[in-house]
Formats: sequence, C-alpha cells, structure tokens
Amino acid sequence: MKVPFHNLKAVNCAIASELDAAYQRVLKSGWFILGQEVEAFEAEFAAYCGVKHCVGVASGTEALQLALLACGVGQGDEVITVAHTAMATELAIVSTGATPVFVDINPESYTIDPEHLAQAISPRTRALVPVHLYGHCADMDSILAVAAEHNLYVIEDAAQAHGASYKRRKAGSMGQLGCFSFYPTKNLGACGDAGAVVTSNPELAARLRRLRNYGESSRYHHDTMGYNSRLDEMQAAILRVKLPHLEEWNESRRRVAAGYLSRLEERFSPPKVKPGCVHNYHLFVIQSDERDGLREYLRRHKIETLMHYPIPCHLQPAFRNIEHRCGDLSVTERVAQRVLSLPMFPALSTEQTAYVSMCVNSFGGKTC
Repeated sequence: MKVPFHNLKAVNCAIASELDAAYQRVLKSGWFILGQEVEAFEAEFAAYCGVKHCVGVASGTEALQLALLACGVGQGDEVITVAHTAMATELAIVSTGATPVFVDINPESYTIDPEHLAQAISPRTRALVPVHLYGHCADMDSILAVAAEHNLYVIEDAAQAHGASYKRRKAGSMGQLGCFSFYPTKNLGACGDAGAVVTSNPELAARLRRLRNYGESSRYHHDTMGYNSRLDEMQAAILRVKLPHLEEWNESRRRVAAGYLSRLEERFSPPKVKPGCVHNYHLFVIQSDERDGLREYLRRHKIETLMHYPIPCHLQPAFRNIEHRCGDLSVTERVAQRVLSLPMFPALSTEQTAYVSMCVNSFGGKTC
C-alpha cells in the first residue's frame, strides 16, 4: 500500500465545480486586486474566527511581518517566540529590525512554555509571538497574563491552526492580532501563497490595511511607508469556496488522528491534547529516538513522512549572530532530534491509517 503525506488533489477534486465557478466569476469580473472577493472573504473569515476585522495579505510570513509593524515593533526591539517553528516566524521578526528571543517549549504540546517567559523579558521586549504549532493552541491564558503584566503585544502565529481552539476561543482571536497562512497544504489552503491578519482592534486593522498597500490611506495619499502585500481576488475567491468546508475537513482530520491514537504504541509519544484545547491536526507528529531509521523504514514500505522541524531556529546558521548555543533550549533540541510527521489529510482512509500504524509499531521488531 502506498500512502502519500498529502493529497491536495483529493481535496480540490471534491469541490472542483465550486472552484471552477469561483475562477470564472473572477475572470468575468475583470477585477483582480482588492475587490469584492477579498472584502467578502475578509468578512467571512473574521466571523469564523470570532473577531471584527480581517486583513488579507500576500502570505503568512507577511501577515506576521505586517502585524509586528502595526504594533510598532522595529529596530532595537526584542520579540519573544520559540525556536521550534517554521523559519518564517523568525524571518518576519528580523524583517522589522527586531531581534527574536527564543524560549523553550512544552514537551507535549510543542508550544511555548509560559514558565520561561518572565525571565526572557527585558526592557527592549515589545511583543510575544506564541506559535500554535501543528494545530494545537498555546497556553494563552498564561501568555496573556504575562503580556498584560509587562504591557506587551501578543501576536498569535496561527499559520497551522485554522479552526483550532482554546477554551472555546478560536486560534487567532485571543491576542491583539492573529496571523494565518493559506499556503496550499494548510487546513484552509489557497492555490498559491496567501495570508491574513485578524483582530478586533479597529486602529490596528486600519494600520494593516495601509501597510499592505504602499502605506496608502486613499489613492495616491501615503501616510506611512508601506509594502505591496495584497491578497488577490482569485485566491480570495478560492478561499471563500473552501471556508465552509473547513470544519468538516478538520473533523475528518480528527477522525484520522483518533485512528492513529487508538493503534500507535506509547513508545512513539503520540500527540497529547491539553485540557480545553481542540486540535485541528494540521500535522500528526510522533517521536522516536531512532527517528531517521524509522523514516527510512516507512519509506521502504511506501509511506511518505516529513520532519517538522529537524534543526531549531536558534541553531540555524542564519542566526549565528544571536546569543544562543546548543544546550540552551533542552526540550526544543531533544524534540527536534526525535519528531516525525506521519501522513495526515482529510481523505486519508481507515485502511491507510491502520497500515501506517502497523508499520510504525513494527519498527524495531518484525517486518510489517
């Protein structure tokens, strides 16, 4: 049996007629940038997240960058986040002129450990960026309490957390700003790069709208330095088609995860869900002391896997100028050496899930 890591064709083919209609609608409109499709998607996604405003931008990375800039983060500032995340989180911080400050993660949720926040705060700290990694929300009550005590912005990196929730609050709705990526492999994915920032703060929303479009307050009137980071009409139309299916797809992912969880042996550290959290299972990540051997074993059995993320950001050559060394983040570094992402997508069958689980469990023992 062959099991791919993703199957985007299955998702898109199931709604092909809806996507075709959206595509034709945009073509016939003759309007391709910042039009009715973007406005409609922004309203619909804001309502879905339980916030008042959504600002569509060109990518998830630029969503984070513009969110930081909207909060006044810049040269000489520090932003606290984690090193166990996609490099995009850190690149967005660096692009503003600020410096990322890394803290360790919780070994079960893989998200920022609030116990380490206070000691990482300095007079230069301006914001906290918790990452809702793999689709599991960070411990937001504790994070928000620390932020309030020190008068810091909280910008949620919800790039992998579409529809995930924490104590009945949707990911992205709890900090001052929430940032999303709609990269094609996300739970809510476009057919190209796309992103958005959500907020209930009208002033921040207005700043974001200026920043994404050259700093314009009105045509040819530039109140500030800005960027070209606009969600286009075609991607917005595609996202409008997919948004009503998101809850169904997330529930399918949870069924796949339940199949894994019921079969996988505890020695592979299957994911745990913290009380009050609803996981969207963007990724299903296990751990093994023999991760590379396990991955090769699964490859030989035609099971595709990925590693998220084998080199923590603080140990990347790109960050050699930041004062972090091997051993500074013990949980992060151990997890990075052990994590392996198993196939996960809504159309993954019970038979495929059972086969993957059987092969994982058989590693180190008899051949499956």
